[in-house]
Parts: sequence; C-alpha cells; structure tokens
Amino acid sequence: MKILYGVDSVPIDWPKSAVSIGKFDGVHAGHRAVIAELKAIAAREQLATVVVTFDRHPLALLSPATCPSTLVSAEQKLNLIAETGVDATLLLEFNQALSSLPPRDFIERILVTALHARFVLVGRDFRFGAKGAGDLALLRELGTEFGYEVRLIDDLKPDGARRVSSTWIRELLGSGEVTEAGELLGHLPTVRGVVVHGAARGRELGFPTANLSADSDGLIPADGVYAGWLSDAGSRYPAAISVGNNPTFDGVAPKQVEAYVLDEVDLDLYDHVVDVSFVERIRGMVAYSGIDPLIEQIRDDVARVRAILSRTNAR
Repeated sequence: MKILYGVDSVPIDWPKSAVSIGKFDGVHAGHRAVIAELKAIAAREQLATVVVTFDRHPLALLSPATCPSTLVSAEQKLNLIAETGVDATLLLEFNQALSSLPPRDFIERILVTALHARFVLVGRDFRFGAKGAGDLALLRELGTEFGYEVRLIDDLKPDGARRVSSTWIRELLGSGEVTEAGELLGHLPTVRGVVVHGAARGRELGFPTANLSADSDGLIPADGVYAGWLSDAGSRYPAAISVGNNPTFDGVAPKQVEAYVLDEVDLDLYDHVVDVSFVERIRGMVAYSGIDPLIEQIRDDVARVRAILSRTNAR
C-alpha cells in the first residue's frame, strides 16, 4: 500500500479512483465492510482504491475537551488499512487550514483534482468541510457536477439493532470486554509501546514482565488480568497481561501494561517496540495480603492464560 502524506503528495498522474473518506478509528468491522465494497467496485470499474483519513480525531483540534480517546494511533491505523489490500491511503493532517476548508473546496481539491474520484463511498453520518457543513445531499450534488458517483454504505449491525462503531468498542474496552471488542473490530485490541525498565517486582516473584512505556499507542482496556499475545519483530509469544496499578504494591503508576511471556525466561525485550494484544479478560485487579497468595494467584492466572490461548489459537 502506498501512503500519501497530504494532498500535495498525490502524484499528478494519479489514476482514476474509488475513494472512501472517514476517521477509520480502529479500522473496525464496519470500516472493513466499506473497504470490501470499495475494492469490489474498483475491480469492476478498473479503478485504484484509496482510503482518505486523518492523522487525529477532528475533535482533537475543534473541541479537545470532548474528544474521545482514539482506539489506535495514526501509525496503527495505517498498518491496519494496509492489511485490507487497498492501493493507497491519503493521510490528511487535520489542522486549522483543513478544518476551515469550505465543503466544495474540500471535494474539488481532494477528491476531484488530486484523486480523480469516480466513486465515493461513505457512511450515513458522513460530514465534510468547515463546521461539517457538507452532507450526503451536497456530496451527491457535487458528484453530478464533477463526475463521480456516491455510494452510501449501510451500517453493520451484528445484533440487528446497534451499528458497529468506535464508540461501542470504546465502551467494551472500558469495561474490559476485550473479546467482544475484538469481534467488532475484526482484529484483536492491541497496544503498542516501547518496553522499559520497571521495578523488577515480577522478576523477583519469578514472573518477569515486559513493561510498556506510559506513552504507548492504542486504547488500553480496563484494569485487570488478560490472556493475550506479545509480538516483537515478527515473532508472537503467548502472554499473561496485567493492566492497572498493581494494588498489592505502593507507588505504581496507574494504567501500567505489563506482559509476562510464557516459557521465555531469556527473552530480552528492553527498548523494543512491541504489540500487546488482548484476547480475553481473566479477572479484575485485587490487592493481596502478602507475596505468597499473590504468587499463587499468578500461577493460576498463567494456567488459565495457557488454556485460553491454546483454545483460541486452534480456531
């Protein structure tokens, strides 16, 4: 997949395209349904496939106080879109200039002049241009003028009632329901970060952990213990993952992500950028009265993680 950073980076000879525009936060199952239709249309019409998205949530600029936490970073989003097999992603910096662009100028500059759009696929709530003044009706009106066809993609409703959305997935992760969140995402919820040195308490207890830096990418789920995977440089390892401040010990920062890699005692991950992916929540955080009951609980956690990953990996 070709990544185009900003509209000025689009080659002047860019081919005619089928285009979808949106935040694509999480690149969830709903987004993937849009991209699947985008690819089907492009194959029939012999067009390039392009996803247009933003480097941040628009509310991060327009209303920071109400901006939701994003499910993935811009880098994670680009990687997830690349997995779908589209030809290119145009990543736009959502800055003051872009947010002030009138709807007509937005369409003409990005879709028409740069990408030579022939089909444009959007969801029902799509808005564009300064103050979100552009809507589906205007998009279609401009399509008649500029020569592109608009396709409205129906919402994906796995339960027949609620549509798949980033908001729903945030709610699930906020309550630790990572399995359900993964089903809506179409991939495992994942946090990416640099492995840093911690207090070495896990090593002292016989369960050394990889501690992610506080500025990791991706939405961290609710406090608790999870079964999951740690991926490093193309290798994937089964892991018991702890999220929280470890209430048995004082002075531990909140929302710390630690992963104990099963059966890999000599694995050196310090300063590596790793992905920690969540499969299933085992339990919440508990404060223990001493070291012995804590070790006993960790042993039980590891056994449960091993069983869960053996079962899910066989699917």
